[in-house]
Amino acid sequence: MICLFDGEIILAQKNCFIDCGRLYDRINDMRKVYKRTLFFIVVWEICFGFAFGNSKITEKKLRPHINYKCKKVKGDAVQANEVWAWVTTGQEEDFDFNYPVTDVGYFAADVDCYGELANVPDRKKFDGFSGRVHLVIVCDSKSLTHFVVDPKYGILDKMVNDVMKAAEPFDGVNVDYELIPGKDAANFYRFLDKLSSECKRRKKMFSVCVPARVKKIDDDVFPYEKIAAISDRVMIMAYDEHWSTGEPGAIASLGWCKKIIEYAVTVIPKEKLVMGLPFYGRSWADERPAKAWYWEGVNRAFKEYGSGKVIYDNTVPTFEGSMKVKMKFWFEDLFSTVAKLRLYAGYDVNNFAFWRVGQEDPRIWDWITIDNDAHKED
Repeated sequence: MICLFDGEIILAQKNCFIDCGRLYDRINDMRKVYKRTLFFIVVWEICFGFAFGNSKITEKKLRPHINYKCKKVKGDAVQANEVWAWVTTGQEEDFDFNYPVTDVGYFAADVDCYGELANVPDRKKFDGFSGRVHLVIVCDSKSLTHFVVDPKYGILDKMVNDVMKAAEPFDGVNVDYELIPGKDAANFYRFLDKLSSECKRRKKMFSVCVPARVKKIDDDVFPYEKIAAISDRVMIMAYDEHWSTGEPGAIASLGWCKKIIEYAVTVIPKEKLVMGLPFYGRSWADERPAKAWYWEGVNRAFKEYGSGKVIYDNTVPTFEGSMKVKMKFWFEDLFSTVAKLRLYAGYDVNNFAFWRVGQEDPRIWDWITIDNDAHKED
């Protein structure tokens, strides 16, 4: 017989006499010690861990019940050289330091209406993480991007200096500027080149996110070859094949991803290439009830969907109704994600990036392993 309690094993061989009373007392004594120890740890964490703002005790995330019949993944886990995980400000609790992740993209410092760097993430929140943490910079406006990268406005050099100052506690800088005006292609490249030079001078990794391409595009503002020449890593955002504003479809179908990787390996060195994968899904509906209405439409809607009657609330008419909406979902789970990882690995590309932590099927972390030897070579 083997009795295991709180990490201590009490062993009694079969057919041997056991003093059950003494064993019962021993277990009770161990339980009391365990409770006192646990109480001490909790009190210490509350009084000191949180007080110093550096609490690292976290409960293991409970995995949700799967409500659908998902296709089973077979074979071995995918071995990666690098695994990048994007973590957004305010969602740090979604990240577990035990995940098989080598690099965190901390999202994100942005540009305010005055053309100044704003909302820089707090690097201290990842103290204790053994991998690299990169400052992600974004600019979610074409007009602001033009304002920043066109040298005639005198913002470019200041932005470069501000980014590098903000990046001091980080291991690298990741540029995720996605809204580049066509006429600013040369200006944007100049901006990247300046940041690259400054990162190199400070011994920081420089990486750039680029949209998915399946072939070379004339006058592309994201020329893969040129960007790769000045970058340590190039992240291809191989997702958003379909958008919620268009026809329903996969976020990243396997056939589409195959075309992307086939082109990418011809223009980007494999050691610099990082393939981005989505963790999220989208939904589409055949009706969009939340919108502005003409009176004629409201009048018809009341007849078709209204329940009860129209009442006047402080002179304004209102009613409630019900509408049947048919929805279509396309999403990513363990099976679809592993399929894409294996596709890319088949092209000898073993650097992956995920947008974003907190949106994933949590089982994916069990199917990724890090090649520590390859990672140390960088």
